Amino acid sequence: MPTKKDIVKDALEDLSKINFKKFCDALVDRRGDRKVAKNKVQDKDFMDVTNVLVSSFTEDETPAVVIELLKSIKCFDEAKNLEDLIAEHFPKSSASKATAAAGAAGETTCSSEEHFVDKHRTELIERVTNIPPILNLLLKKKVIQDPVYEEICDTKGNPEKMTKIYRQALKSGICAKDIFFEILKDKEPLLVEDLEKKA
Repeated sequence: MPTKKDIVKDALEDLSKINFKKFCDALVDRRGDRKVAKNKVQDKDFMDVTNVLVSSFTEDETPAVVIELLKSIKCFDEAKNLEDLIAEHFPKSSASKATAAAGAAGETTCSSEEHFVDKHRTELIERVTNIPPILNLLLKKKVIQDPVYEEICDTKGNPEKMTKIYRQALKSGICAKDIFFEILKDKEPLLVEDLEKKA
């Protein structure tokens, strides 16, 4: 049976030359407390980069980090294939657990507890009003793509817009929710503070 490292290595090997370069750039630019220096991936092949990933994030967390980065460079099919392979060979490491590991490896940790944006879903849908800049940042951070952005913009009513954000922008898992939470803290600080007091 292949290891998680083997599966990641094969996934990186299958990337086109351009997408592999984009992946390495995204890895270097990735936010969080565990940074990867540019000289560790520059001019390296897929085997070297896999080793760097495993040494930086551990073998268990690496698939989720790779999935997150693949999505950030719009390699959605490759990300889905990797998710499916991990789920097939490591059923206990479900997609949600794998994505939670990515969240834990990044700047926001919400792996075992219910995520803030899930816990306060109803109130956020009803009370968030500063939606245009939130949507702009979700687009900029690649949580949503242009068609979803335009569809939500065209929707009437803030609660209806927020409902679509939950259904279409946050369904990819913990990483999207973490980004959304950081945006809320910036654009709706008083609301977030109020809800955190209720937690």
